[in-house]
Amino acid sequence: MISRLSIRDLALMDRTSLDLGKGFTVVTGETGAGKSVLLGAFSLLAGNRAGKTIVRKDAEECLVEAELDVGNDKRFIQVLEELDLPACDEGLLLIKRTVHVSKAGRITVNGGAATLAQLQKLGELWIDFHGPGEPQKLMRADTQLGMLDLYAGVEESLNRYREVWKRRQEILKSIHEMSSAEKLSEDEITFLKSQIENLESLDLTDEAVQKLEREHARSTRAQELSQLFGQMDAALGSEGIAQDLPKILKVAQSIARIDADADALAQRLQGLAAEADDIRADFARLARGLSADESEIENLDTKMNLWLEFRRKYGPTVESVRLKRDSLKNRLMSQGDIEARVEKLKGEAARDEKELKKLADSLHATRVKAAEKLAATAKKMLGSLGFKKADLKIDVAAAELGPMGADRVQFQFCANAGQDLLPLDQIASSGEAARVMLALKTVLAAVDNTPVLVFDEVDANVGGEIGAQVGRELAALGKKHQVFCVTHLPQVAALGHAHLVVTKTQDDRSTSVVIEPVHTKKKDRELEIARMLGDRTSKVALTHARELLDSAE
Repeated sequence: MISRLSIRDLALMDRTSLDLGKGFTVVTGETGAGKSVLLGAFSLLAGNRAGKTIVRKDAEECLVEAELDVGNDKRFIQVLEELDLPACDEGLLLIKRTVHVSKAGRITVNGGAATLAQLQKLGELWIDFHGPGEPQKLMRADTQLGMLDLYAGVEESLNRYREVWKRRQEILKSIHEMSSAEKLSEDEITFLKSQIENLESLDLTDEAVQKLEREHARSTRAQELSQLFGQMDAALGSEGIAQDLPKILKVAQSIARIDADADALAQRLQGLAAEADDIRADFARLARGLSADESEIENLDTKMNLWLEFRRKYGPTVESVRLKRDSLKNRLMSQGDIEARVEKLKGEAARDEKELKKLADSLHATRVKAAEKLAATAKKMLGSLGFKKADLKIDVAAAELGPMGADRVQFQFCANAGQDLLPLDQIASSGEAARVMLALKTVLAAVDNTPVLVFDEVDANVGGEIGAQVGRELAALGKKHQVFCVTHLPQVAALGHAHLVVTKTQDDRSTSVVIEPVHTKKKDRELEIARMLGDRTSKVALTHARELLDSAE
């Protein structure tokens, strides 16, 4: 749940910080007071996109920050690991987001930088919005199937099905590509073979290419190197320092016999003589390595020219040339065994299709059973929301294999006795659809593990006792979730475990919005509910407000 929420310079709000608790929280305020600011803050934290216009006038950026108590929920631990984001400390998930007017905003999760996509992935775990447009989503087949699957608890089976489906789709794509691949001409095949043969004559590793470049450089300047090696041998040999060092060493040793402090220097000279001999021997070895074999030099030239050609065509790196070699080999190989490979892939696709049908049959059986139970439970809930004679059926019909199975799910509804069941989008008014959605959401709450539910005027188009029942159902949801509801109904507001009031103040220069909790101030809450009843100064309204609050306790 959200335990703390901080907002700064968002829309008309200057700054606020709220401590939030469990249960059912109602949000009220006059029309146009700015109740949407709170919903906007939740939306930002959930990873929804936002324009620069949400930043308060004359401010550079807006900030929304939340502290969520997720405890030891393994889903959050797993997703944070998958997204490579910092783990929670003591079960607290910290989300911070800024939107800047002139540069990119910033998102952090548990102190680490995050992307909008990562924030959206997290948002799917902890918050679910139900606004004025939500009932329209209920008309969509994918929404109806998603609700049924949530109730049926088929996540694991569905994941397995989708895994096999994805694999089969990739196989079918490969079959299509291979079957439609253009056959190469004989000349093209000959050229391919020649290119591959030349590429394979090279050792395409970084070390081997570097060695080739060194050896080629030496071979092309062999005569010059030979002369230089000769000069070096003379300088280090009897014509150079070798004839002088023994004399110098003898003098140094004589000095050391007289002055012990020179002993170390004499030893260094002795070491220098030995080192000079070693260096001379190493240079001689390099000189012997110079190839005078014309065929070897020609071979180096050939390989170097090939390497330079391929680097120009396929480079610039050894890796890119190596990848091109492999690509050409695969292309050539594909010419010889396309038919055999296609047949092999067709066999794999057939096996996957057989498995898909088996998995789809299992999903179908589970969905049919769950559909009957969900419809009956939701129908009972609809009765408490004013549809005493309503009927609801969830039809699960067989269909072609698809990414979600082989079922076509359709919610059918009639509001009154004697009417035919028809698809929701053909008969439900917006008010009816809203109550059907609420009934389904209430039933699904028993299996839905999304901790935070946000309802925006879900009680629109209802009132009286039905409005009160809507409030009771939302309060019941608050026993298993943290529920926020923006409402205009006093019957609903009185049932909140917590109550936030949004007010707007303005003067000649500015307008600002303030959110204040009133559930800890009984008198203030009575005044707010009296205002919702029509007149906060009326004794009748105040008495009615007290009665609503007393009956809710």
